Amino acid sequence: MEVDYVIRPIQHSDNAAICSLIKDVLASYQANKPGTAFYDDSLKNLSQTFTEPGSGYWVAERYKVVIGGCGIYPTDGLPAGHCELVKFYVAPNVRGSGIGAALFDKACDFARSAGYTHIYLETLPELLTGLAFYEKKGFNYLASPLGNSGHFGCSIWMEKTL
Repeated sequence: MEVDYVIRPIQHSDNAAICSLIKDVLASYQANKPGTAFYDDSLKNLSQTFTEPGSGYWVAERYKVVIGGCGIYPTDGLPAGHCELVKFYVAPNVRGSGIGAALFDKACDFARSAGYTHIYLETLPELLTGLAFYEKKGFNYLASPLGNSGHFGCSIWMEKTL
């Protein structure tokens, strides 16, 4: 099958498109509530946020349109060897096409190469398709959050050993 998209590191010119995509996806699930990525100050300038050492963010682009994004971040307070999978969103019209899996694989490859041993994430019960994806990719549920993400609106915490 021919791939009609590219995955590349985020650029400054992607900031508005990825911010809009993330907010639109969260709103479509009625998950646009306080304590979630919807209200993150960093959303408007993700390219700057991911210049932090140990972090990376990739966008999927098709026909010059941003259709997804996924990042790894060394969130404060995580246990040694842990990073957080962050801002992982894919446009509704391309879900199930393998683009989300390709973004996730890119993030995992980066995490391994950066020396991380575990990936942690926080999510919401409203994001059912994401939950099924994470379970399929080997994430296990945790009883409580790790680190200091600031996402007090998230009620599901998961972790995967790399």
